[in-house]
Parts: sequence; structure tokens; C-alpha cells
Amino acid sequence: MNASAIDLFCGIGGLSYGLKKAGIPIVAGVDLDKACQYAYEQNVQADFILKDISKVKGSEINKKYWSDDEQVKILAGCAPCQPFSTHSNKIKNKEKTKRWRLISEFKRIVKETKPDIVTMENVPNLANQRIFKNFVAFLKLNGYFVSYSNVYCPDYGIPQKRRRLVLLASKHGEISLIPKTHSEENYVTLKQAIGHLPPVGAGEICESDPFHRTTKLSDINLRRMKASKPNGTWLDWDDELKLACHKKKTGMTYKAVYGRMSWNEPSSTITTQFYNFGTGRFGHPEQNRALTLREAAILQTFPKDYKFYESEKAIFIKRLGVYIGNAVPIDLGFVIGKSIKLHIEGYHGKTKQTIHL
Repeated sequence: MNASAIDLFCGIGGLSYGLKKAGIPIVAGVDLDKACQYAYEQNVQADFILKDISKVKGSEINKKYWSDDEQVKILAGCAPCQPFSTHSNKIKNKEKTKRWRLISEFKRIVKETKPDIVTMENVPNLANQRIFKNFVAFLKLNGYFVSYSNVYCPDYGIPQKRRRLVLLASKHGEISLIPKTHSEENYVTLKQAIGHLPPVGAGEICESDPFHRTTKLSDINLRRMKASKPNGTWLDWDDELKLACHKKKTGMTYKAVYGRMSWNEPSSTITTQFYNFGTGRFGHPEQNRALTLREAAILQTFPKDYKFYESEKAIFIKRLGVYIGNAVPIDLGFVIGKSIKLHIEGYHGKTKQTIHL
């Protein structure tokens, strides 16, 4: 393609790899976490710019794009979503936090680089925030056609109930996501995604796959796990197993924690704490443990040969859990990339002067 893309907040490369899978050439990713560099460079095979986004200049980004004057420049990114999550609603003065301002840094780089196409992925709650509405207004004021929608990942064959906000903006013309590929009748289930993996106990490591491992369970949590049913809640437990917070009125709303998943539907949304039985519905449907790294990676649609670490000694569940949970599912990146590719192909043969009118 006569296009090249740069990924801001690239992490270990979920979005970049998905765009590349769709045929979008990736020339660079930007992130301030050096621990992401190995996975990004090995899998995406693009430059990794190790830098705080606030220190990155538009001129530096533009030097990475291919030099062909007729090529289409694509700027992609997923700013860390924690400030915009509904779980952060109780945080006071969150608009003053550094992470909240990352969208403004994204906006600044768009202004300085003037890409032809912009895409952003984040949590649905971002659409309700003034900072996002200002970003959309900025894009429209600068000649972009903008669309955004809340995507339910199972509608595109991704085996988890993840909902994400996806924005697409183009100076070429109207742009939108491709139509849904799945419906409730043929959603990819947990069983279809990870049912083939060998059993492994809590705290154990699979002999044939060192990435297929999870954390240990305390004696009390093992008892709670055994008392849990697929898609059930801690209300199924005997009173002696319930936590003090469960018995309070405020605790009654958190019924998904300490939950088992069901084989017959997509998994719960994979978060950075998927390996912890007590932080969500992350219990295996049959085995008495939380999800393994391998299972979470599959549910995030990473391929089996994705290189997360340089050696087995580098496998740390908590650290890799953060990288896997924070990643854009690769197949969602593919959907975004395919949408962009079809959009560009729809304008194939037109000069930039015509496109920008």
C-alpha cells in the first residue's frame, strides 16, 4: 500500500500488529515503557521510539513516515484508558492527572504532523468526556471526516465481551468501520478459543508451554473457587466463605468478582488483573484456578507464536498481565486496519489535491 502508519502508546504492539495483519505498513511505535520494546520490535518489526509522548515532536514523527509525497500518512493510538474508565469515576480531580492529558498530547501531534487518517481506540466512557468532544471538534475543524462508535468485540469474532470506543477520521472523505462479521448465534465462545489447551493447576506451569501458567490460590480462595459455578456469583457460597465487604450494601453490586466463566459464551473482558480470581470473572469454567497468561493472550487474539519475552526467565505474571490486559486485541486492530485499507482503496488513483478538497 502507498501508506505508512505510526502507533502512539504502542505497548507490546496489539494495535500495530492488527493493522499490519490487515495490510497497513507500520513504520514506528511510540511508548515510554522500555520493557515493551522487545515484543514490539520482534513482532511488528518496526522502530520503537522510547519516549514520553509529551516529549515527542511532530517533526520527529514525520521523519519516520515514508518520504513519498503521495503516500497516505496514518496516525493511530490508544492512550492509557484508566482515567476514562467508569471505575475511575470516584477519583477526585482526575482531569488534572497526567494520564488524563494524554489525549491532548495526541491532539497536539495530529496538529503538528497533519496525517491523512487518524484512529483512536479507548474505553466507551471516553465519548462522554469533554476532552474527547473537544478532540472530535478539533478534527472536524481541521478538515477531517469523523466517525466513532462503541464496538462490542464478539460482533467481530473476538472471544471476549470487551466494549471499546473506536474513532476513525480521514481527510479523504467519509470513513467508518466495516460491518459486523458475527451475531449472537455464532459468537466465538470461550470453549472454542481455549478449550483445546492442556489442564494446568493453580500455580503450576505447563511442561509444553511455559506461558501457560497462572498464580497460586490461598486455601480460602481455593475453597471459594470450588464453591463457584459458571456464571454464578459469590451468593452461591456458604456464609463462611463470603468476604466482609460482600455482606455490606455497597458490596452487593460487585457480583462478578470471584466468578467462574462459562464455556458457552465469550469470556469476560480481559483486564490487567485477569490472573487474579478475586478481581473479576476470571475463574476457569472447570479447573480450580484463574486464567493463565496463554489463555488471556488467546482471548486478546494474540497468535501462538507472538514473542512476549526474550527468555523464559523473563516471564513475570504480573508484568505480562499488565501488557496483555492493556493491549488492543489484535483482531480489533485488524478490523480497524481493514476499514482504513478499504477506505484508502476507495480513493485509489485520486491525487492529494483532489482528496483534500
